[in-house]
Amino acid sequence: MIALAVFLLLNGLFLFVFPDSNMLDFGYATLDKFFDLSPWILTFLVPAITMRSLADEFKGGTYEILQTKPLGHAPVVSGKYLGCLLIVVMALLPTLLYAFSMQALSAGNAGIDVGGTIGAYTGLFFLAAVFTAIGICSSSLTSNAVVAFIISAFACFILYAGFNAISRMASLASGAGYYIEMLGIDFHYHSISRGVIDSRDIIYFISVIAFFLLFTQRNLIKRKP
Repeated sequence: MIALAVFLLLNGLFLFVFPDSNMLDFGYATLDKFFDLSPWILTFLVPAITMRSLADEFKGGTYEILQTKPLGHAPVVSGKYLGCLLIVVMALLPTLLYAFSMQALSAGNAGIDVGGTIGAYTGLFFLAAVFTAIGICSSSLTSNAVVAFIISAFACFILYAGFNAISRMASLASGAGYYIEMLGIDFHYHSISRGVIDSRDIIYFISVIAFFLLFTQRNLIKRKP
């Protein structure tokens, strides 16, 4: 609950209080600042939610007890994943008030771009889903929750912004940089955020989620007594 409160507090401060990012000072109805800011906050929020999901099971010895139950590794991983993802979604749901507020405060018929907002929220959901899968995978690598948080936050940052940074190197200006940028989450997130839901972006997100969940399952199999 603390992590959710911090997420909403930070968004509220940046979007309605701080002058450089205050949405009310733009002169037109837009949620662009929110959708630009949220991925960076989720980079730390999601690892904070997922860091104890499996690490504490290993540390407390309850994972061995869990193995005595008639459950395979896949249900354990999917259960942990869906539970953490539900918490993240609960953090995102109150932010819908931002959209309703901007729509109500806009003058005349100049409301927010509804199609673009729906696409942006879709992208934000898939981004949160990928970060959650990364967090669960990181938690399966260690019995120390703090280490799991650091690994997860670093991995989320690299996968979100790292490929974009590499693609901007002068040596890749010939065209290879574009394909490297496509490997990053940032490219596909902003693609959906424009309001156009492309099947290639959806396939990318689902593939990344599946990869990290399968890798988590592999880690659990290796830990099998």
